[in-house]
Amino acid sequence: MRPPVEVPTKASAADRLRQLLTPQHWPLPPEVLPPGCALVGGTVRDALLGRLGPHPDLDLVVPAGAIPLARQLARRFRGTAVLLDAERDMARVVLGPWTIDLAAQEGASLEADLGRRDYCLNAMALPLAADAPLLDPCGGLADLAAGQIRAVGEANLLADPLRLLRGPRLAAQLGFDLAPATRELLARHASTLPQVAPERVLAELEKLAHCPGGSQGLGQALELGLLAPWLAPLNAAAPLALLPSLASPGPLTAPEASGALPLARLALLFDAGALGRLRASRKWQQRCGRLRHWWEQLAQAQGQALPEAAQLRLCRELEADMPALVLLAPSATAGWLQRWRNPEDPLFHPRPALDGGSLQQELGLAPGPELGKLLEKLALERAFGRPCDMNSARSLCRD
Repeated sequence: MRPPVEVPTKASAADRLRQLLTPQHWPLPPEVLPPGCALVGGTVRDALLGRLGPHPDLDLVVPAGAIPLARQLARRFRGTAVLLDAERDMARVVLGPWTIDLAAQEGASLEADLGRRDYCLNAMALPLAADAPLLDPCGGLADLAAGQIRAVGEANLLADPLRLLRGPRLAAQLGFDLAPATRELLARHASTLPQVAPERVLAELEKLAHCPGGSQGLGQALELGLLAPWLAPLNAAAPLALLPSLASPGPLTAPEASGALPLARLALLFDAGALGRLRASRKWQQRCGRLRHWWEQLAQAQGQALPEAAQLRLCRELEADMPALVLLAPSATAGWLQRWRNPEDPLFHPRPALDGGSLQQELGLAPGPELGKLLEKLALERAFGRPCDMNSARSLCRD
């Protein structure tokens, strides 16, 4: 897919970038930065593609001493300094809504630093010196114009194997294609990805799942073998067959889709055990595990309604995540979304019919399993629109 805007030529790129980046509106004036600083990476790329927000993240390479510089700037401009990587001399300065990442230059020159990066469209730099030209030693501008993701080099990918997964993520994020030679490199070295800390892999997967093109990107990662170490025990063809159905929000509103699409995409591929190996939070493991469980239960039901008690359990466990189940099982959940959108629906938003204290007082029940069973029976009656008052409770006790 082609980029969304026309990419300037190299001769005009620097001037165009300065117009788009408006350094005069940054939270700190560029003049306070040491000579030799340059804006690099995703900030340059996104500016050239017209993708900048009102407070873009600023990624800067400094000649040396990034960490002490970050602390100095944080003190001077009343922000916060965050250590990112002591070994590689990387730090972050947070100034209100702005994030400024500082990294010490790697190599003898800025061009050498750019030559160590992952993909060519990330290997461009705009020096902050007035009238300095755009540095593009790897042909990133041409890749932007062609709408492709091309690796700088094989050794660069292996230096940090997370970069293998970043390729499909960038393609999904930008709507670009992976260059054929780069696809071959990613597939060849897919087995090295487990060398990366699982938390970093999960963070990249979450970014990918949130992309508008996340289904396509996850499908590419799956085809290239990048996800094999963590895939859930499903038919290998199932995720590839179902991922395209998660390419759009379908009947969901934008707020519903913002949470449901990433969850459905990840739950399709990873069960709770796989997410545990990726060091996902317990909450994420539980959400994906519950979603997968009920998706499988609906598939096994083959169009038949689940028993009432199972329906109530489903709605309790997926009350916040029903849109994700609708995406995964649209035919089995026809009409559910409309009911779920009604906060008064007694099944899709189950609530206790009576509280245990009232039952103990009125019926002389003691706390214990029998009281719990009665509360569950009353909840079931309420969920399906049947009487669930104190008289009903007395009747249920007699039964």
